[in-house]
Amino acid sequence: MTKVMRRLGHVLAISAALGLAGLASAHAASEHKHSHSHADEAQKKVHDGYFEDDQVQARPLSDWEGDWQSVYPYLVDGTLDPVMADKAKHGGKSAADYRAYYEVGYKTDVDRILIAGPKVTFFRGETPVSGDYETDGHEILTYKKGNRGVRFIFKKVAGDEAAPSFIQFSDHIIAPQKAGHYHLYWGNDRAAVLKELTNWPTYYPADLDGKQILEEMLAH
Repeated sequence: MTKVMRRLGHVLAISAALGLAGLASAHAASEHKHSHSHADEAQKKVHDGYFEDDQVQARPLSDWEGDWQSVYPYLVDGTLDPVMADKAKHGGKSAADYRAYYEVGYKTDVDRILIAGPKVTFFRGETPVSGDYETDGHEILTYKKGNRGVRFIFKKVAGDEAAPSFIQFSDHIIAPQKAGHYHLYWGNDRAAVLKELTNWPTYYPADLDGKQILEEMLAH
């Protein structure tokens, strides 16, 4: 009888321990999910343009390193039509209106950009021009609807005369992090480039095809 009681006590102790472990594991999973939820929410706020000045940190040119292609040809050939249709479902304009807006926004004759170290090379067809760039700080812009954006600015310190004196990156990221895509503004007058708000040539990795870019855009 005593042995039976001991065994029963042992089984109950193990069950209790397993139960507590299960509760602890469930609690940890819940906490992990909760923290992820907060992180995702905070990231979305930044992406939408709502952040504090002190959240903005300097970023190196290497955040945009790589071989990039313009998405403008995919707008022109209709590949991105589903994106316009999706925006029309959630926004206040028609798909045609959105297409017209992005026609102005995406338009560019620079169909490829290669960034390696300090060197940025711009391709118009097969004709490249390049320059070496170094950081020139950042500027925070406030838009009409109250949200904000950050331009990370780099100035040319060497290279081809035809390469722009200033390039300004905007990618909804405000601290060091590798870009998945970006909008790029460029020109020879820093202040004038900052005022450009309607034309923002947009670049995705060169190894993605049109369908993959479409899927990326629809996912965001």
